[in-house]
Amino acid sequence: MPLQKLIFRPGINREGTDYSNEGGWFNSNLVRFRKGLPEKIGGWAKNTTNTFKSTGRSLHAWVSVAGTKFLGLGTTWKYYIKEGANFYDITPLRNTTSAGDVTFSATNGDATITVTDSSHGAVQNDFVTFSGAATLGGLITANVLNQEYQIATIVNANSYTIEAKDTDGDTVTANASDSGNGGSSVVGAYQINVGLDVYVPSTGWGIGTWSDGTFGSAGTLGATNQLRLWSEDNFGEDLIINPRSSGIYYWDTSAKTLGTDRAVALSDLSGANLAPTLATQTLVSDIDRHIICFGADPLNDGGTARTGTIDPMFICWSDQENATEWEPKSTNTAGSFRLSAGAAIIGATRARQETLIWTDTSLYSMTFVGQPFTFSINLVNEGVGLVGPNAMINTPKGVFWMDKKGFYSYGGNITQLMCTVDEYVFSDLNQTQTHQIFGFLNKAFDEVGWFYCSSGETVIDKYVVYNYEENVWTIGELTRTAWLDEGIFSVPMGTYSSSDTGYLYDHETGNDADGSAMTNVFIESSDFDIEPAGGEFQFIDKIIPDIKFIGSGDTGSSGQTAEIILKQRNYPGESLATNSTSSCTSVTKKIDTRFRGRQAVLRVQSNDDDTTKTGMGFRLGAMRIGFRPDGRR
Repeated sequence: MPLQKLIFRPGINREGTDYSNEGGWFNSNLVRFRKGLPEKIGGWAKNTTNTFKSTGRSLHAWVSVAGTKFLGLGTTWKYYIKEGANFYDITPLRNTTSAGDVTFSATNGDATITVTDSSHGAVQNDFVTFSGAATLGGLITANVLNQEYQIATIVNANSYTIEAKDTDGDTVTANASDSGNGGSSVVGAYQINVGLDVYVPSTGWGIGTWSDGTFGSAGTLGATNQLRLWSEDNFGEDLIINPRSSGIYYWDTSAKTLGTDRAVALSDLSGANLAPTLATQTLVSDIDRHIICFGADPLNDGGTARTGTIDPMFICWSDQENATEWEPKSTNTAGSFRLSAGAAIIGATRARQETLIWTDTSLYSMTFVGQPFTFSINLVNEGVGLVGPNAMINTPKGVFWMDKKGFYSYGGNITQLMCTVDEYVFSDLNQTQTHQIFGFLNKAFDEVGWFYCSSGETVIDKYVVYNYEENVWTIGELTRTAWLDEGIFSVPMGTYSSSDTGYLYDHETGNDADGSAMTNVFIESSDFDIEPAGGEFQFIDKIIPDIKFIGSGDTGSSGQTAEIILKQRNYPGESLATNSTSSCTSVTKKIDTRFRGRQAVLRVQSNDDDTTKTGMGFRLGAMRIGFRPDGRR
């Protein structure tokens, strides 16, 4: 029988039909293209066994003057600084009560404690730390009360409930009833309100926590009832963090102690003058060293105070090299500007010699020019916006981002990327959860990508990747809610959470999924005619594989394996039928098969659903099939 070499174009193409993309790849998962050939992506493993609370939404790395490596991690509920293997909670406080303002009530046989604190301002899942409490009676001791609690339910504006626990986190049930007690010295230290894990696209009924408003009033969106995202940046070795649409906070790396101190409001720093109290996003212009707040609260008409209300198109910046001075004067470079094209600033990022700012409909460029204007802000394009606050990626090849209908790049000019999976992604995208989209860079493989929620999903479950050097696209399924490329740390990192417990993973390490076999790894071709004209039926009797196995798994006939699958149909409108499935090892010379049809689809998948098949990677070359005509019937 003659042999036909199966060479497919690199990249996944879902824009045409299965048949029109003959000679190309149609579908994949956990596979990338490198030098034109498909291979399994690298594996991942937990960076540390320690966990964080809720869903990770941001990652930021920096190095102190003393040479210590830090990792900032913002979640739906908290903000952490990771040093070594430990996560340290630096979530800012919004309020600390006076002694005696807080009282407790317990019911015999119940672990639920009712806390009374007039106008507490808390929402469900907020965190509060009590101190100075006395024993409430029986098992509800001072040690039980004097610790951090997460609020279980909001009763009303003046009370809420917690679930009593011991210092190990185990539930404690009261063995006596007591009301309005706990001592006269109780203090409650409330952390800033938590956010949501999902984006709420509108106002009205069902917005926010149950009973957090008055009866009959529609809910409104704000920092306490909206998807919690973070922006963060360094002012020297110090850290600035900004929960979206909320306060701006400062962590002094040299003056604060991890495990003891928390970040403080920028406006509360010593010498702070008219610093903004709210912002949508905050970053530092690295070259000229200004802190810039996007979507901030402007000064009042008299210029004597901040309004405390966000203007979604307003930008303000500090004096150069000065985090505390924000009052515009002839003797400094502090200032402000309001954009006009769009309804709200969605996101911003540093690029080469400029800062790029996206509204919902436009792109601006912000460049330092010095006094008297400080910054030049120019409209680059109107009509192309940003789909979500984290949907842009700065790379060595320019800035890439995702709009509501396409993918773009900027390196001085805007270019729309020719995407071969465009229709597939945007038809599958959950349009109500675009604020969850997280753009990522994996520069070791020349890749940018976007994690997103597919249709009907409210948790990130899929990704799309673009190789900007080879101009190819891939797709797949993976849940990562935040990402940080290699740099200060030697490998990329991503976050994953389950049941409000978060994990940090090192990526591109080994070939496994945190010690287990990476499952559902595959690549599948579009339809191809077995003989050029596609007229006669063909009979395939053998496959000559060309697979390079990579990794630490065993080799030989009993070691690493992949499955080679041939699917068949006779007309484009027919459903595919699996005709042949064969295992292939590093020593397999040929695979005998009995296949009959006009059109075929080749699928190669890792045979590592078996948990014993760990340490396996693979790379495809050019396979060959043996075939002969087999008539028209």
